[in-house]
Amino acid sequence: MDLMVDGFNRRITYIRVSITDRCNLRCTYCMPAEFSEWKEQDTILTYDEILRILSVAARRGLKKVRITGGEPLVRSGVVEFVERVAAISGIEDIAMTTNGVNLKNMAGKLFKAGLRHLNISLDSLESERFAKMTRGNVFARVWEGIEEAERVGFDPIKLNIVLQKGVNDDEVIDFVKLTINKTHHVRFIEYMPCSSFSDWTGKYLPVNEIIEKINSELGKLKPILKAQADGPSKNYRLEGAKGVVGFITAISDNHFCEQCNRIRLTADGKVRPCLFNDLEIDFRDPLRRGCSDDEVSALLDQVLGIKPKAHELDRYSQEKMLKSMVEIGG
Repeated sequence: MDLMVDGFNRRITYIRVSITDRCNLRCTYCMPAEFSEWKEQDTILTYDEILRILSVAARRGLKKVRITGGEPLVRSGVVEFVERVAAISGIEDIAMTTNGVNLKNMAGKLFKAGLRHLNISLDSLESERFAKMTRGNVFARVWEGIEEAERVGFDPIKLNIVLQKGVNDDEVIDFVKLTINKTHHVRFIEYMPCSSFSDWTGKYLPVNEIIEKINSELGKLKPILKAQADGPSKNYRLEGAKGVVGFITAISDNHFCEQCNRIRLTADGKVRPCLFNDLEIDFRDPLRRGCSDDEVSALLDQVLGIKPKAHELDRYSQEKMLKSMVEIGG
């Protein structure tokens, strides 16, 4: 089978796989407090169906799989699923994005199963503020999960912080200090208009302002040569620090679309070539009709054919953005 290359000569080697739309938190920037439009269970892909897609894609050059949700650790059988992904020939890297709530009891099992990289959402280091932002009083559990993940061998651990002006931007320095003695990657993500457009402009904070703050208070950040595994993050390091400070700038500096190597599989079996675009190809129904591997490969070709040159974030409505982040594993 041919390698997966889109219409702009970008080789696709990375897929984000949402295994559930369910989550045990309701972060204010991601999900409405009263959201209840969960998908029916029989519409969610089975693990066997996901593995079928991954196996065909791996024969066409897929190298990296990131497991997401919702919150992936709320779906039963996730450890065994990681084991089966790790057994697919050609897959070299298995990662997961999690909120860390269930991580303490699962970190060791996940590492043993073959998971090697963790991105953990952590928008505040203050327990009360964390509870307000996530609508869950679980900061201690998440922090214990981070410590356990470090203990069992995950290194580096990436901590994702969605920056919001007037909400958590006063914690930037405390987050950066975590990288001095730890190998953690602390990654600041620009607040995107995903859950509510009404207050987005008031909370949006371009990361160049944060970089200036860090430079003035902790010393000048030194840029790190970009590696393919960094994805959209621009990475820096403080002088003498063990860890990394990263910035993801989807709004102020969309530098990464031209090198985008990823596609996304939603929990209900649609493959999207871009997070901020409603184009998608359905894989679930063909799989359930008994399609062949060649037909799965042909569906992947359709995905490659509709992958846009760049996202059009400013063109989308509140309804489309809300669906994107809540339902497709942003």
